[in-house]
Amino acid sequence: MRDQVLLERAKSMRREQTGPEQRLWLNLRAKRFAGAKFRRQVVIGKFIVDFACRTPKMLVVKVDGETHVLQEAYDAGRTIYLREQGYEVLRFTNAEVTHNLDGVLLVIQQALQLPLSPTLSPEGEREKGAQCRST
Repeated sequence: MRDQVLLERAKSMRREQTGPEQRLWLNLRAKRFAGAKFRRQVVIGKFIVDFACRTPKMLVVKVDGETHVLQEAYDAGRTIYLREQGYEVLRFTNAEVTHNLDGVLLVIQQALQLPLSPTLSPEGEREKGAQCRST
């Protein structure tokens, strides 16, 4: 049975995402990232992960803030648990997501073993949709 406290905490974390988490989520949500289905703030066992994908490959993406420097043992235990559940775990810092989003997305793409294809921003999708309607 799922831990109701963890589920409520995950819902709260979805509403209060950090800037880097929001930025990454805009690129991963709604199968926008090469058709891979990501969910955010997912409960897996006794942990909440920032982003999880189950298809085409089981992958967890964590975006770590500065506080994670102080909890290396906890993070290592979580990674071991997630790997035992069949997930590959990628960890990025807030700075990496903020200053090198394209590089972060490339690493995620390689981990999912997806072919190279551009990821559209929400603005790009609106422009593309407008072009399709006008032709």
